[in-house]
Amino acid sequence: MHHRSLKTTNRNERQAMSDSGRNVLRKMIQGALALACVASGAGLHAEAAFPSKPLTLYVAFAPGGAGDIVARLVTRKMSESMGQPIVIENRPSPMVAVQTVQRAKPDGYTMVMAGSGTALTTGLFKKLPYDLMKDFRHVSSLSTFDLALITGTESGFKSVADVVAYAKAHPGKLNIGTVRVGSTQNLSAEMFKSMAGIDALIIPYRTTAEVMSGLRSKDIQVGLEMVPPLLGQIAGGSVRLLAVSSLQRYQDLPDVPTLDESGVKGYESGSWNGVSVPAGTPTTIVNRLASEIAKAVNSPEVQKELLSMGMRPDRSSPELMTKRMQGDIDKWRGVIKAANIPLQ
Repeated sequence: MHHRSLKTTNRNERQAMSDSGRNVLRKMIQGALALACVASGAGLHAEAAFPSKPLTLYVAFAPGGAGDIVARLVTRKMSESMGQPIVIENRPSPMVAVQTVQRAKPDGYTMVMAGSGTALTTGLFKKLPYDLMKDFRHVSSLSTFDLALITGTESGFKSVADVVAYAKAHPGKLNIGTVRVGSTQNLSAEMFKSMAGIDALIIPYRTTAEVMSGLRSKDIQVGLEMVPPLLGQIAGGSVRLLAVSSLQRYQDLPDVPTLDESGVKGYESGSWNGVSVPAGTPTTIVNRLASEIAKAVNSPEVQKELLSMGMRPDRSSPELMTKRMQGDIDKWRGVIKAANIPLQ
């Protein structure tokens, strides 16, 4: 009898301890769920209240350059609409700017100005410390810079057809001037050679001014350069524009045809910029930034200013910018491989 009572007592004690353990576990789970709900609510509140402090945009251009001017012009309008200042941080190179933002908290407050230059850089290097398509969410483009095929005013070339005909009649004799090897202009010239089916020599210069000097001295017969730095030359009548590189004519140069309609079918090139944020940034915040960029770029003031500087206003959606970034990465990798440009 005594042993049976002792066994019953032990069983009851074990049952009580088991019930107690379950109660403790249940309370722990309930507490964790409560904390998760609080954290989730706080996160949703933070997203709803965005932005509640200043934002920062990292720009891989020197102050006063075309890209920097676009960034300041658009963010000024965004700041007015969002009620928070947007600080511009200039960095010396696309890689430095991109890597800085890659490491930032994915909350929408830290952005980078990315675009064709960053896509092109991806193709020039064997390895980079970031992946543009995995480490970032792409928000919206801002503007596009057309390229122009140019020649001197005393040149006998009056059209793209003249240039192509000369190059085919004199293989290896046509010199095309661009700024540095690996630049958008330089790779666009490589693409022009390939798509036009010509054998020509591309001469790299350090600056646009040197390309202009090369045209005057006749060291080069044609050049390929961005439209914005050519505006002064165009106004002064010291350069002849043969074609622009976009698929549509530039509205402030309506008489200048595109390379596509000039016989180099499908040719499209140029430089564009946009805004990207770290991967993990909530979709609600990405969409809010895209909406604010659209409002800024669509404003008459910004459109007028961009066009006056030789740039096209060019806002998009996160989906379109993502597609465009991947497309440029693939395109420039192909051009770099075809031109046998050594990877860095």
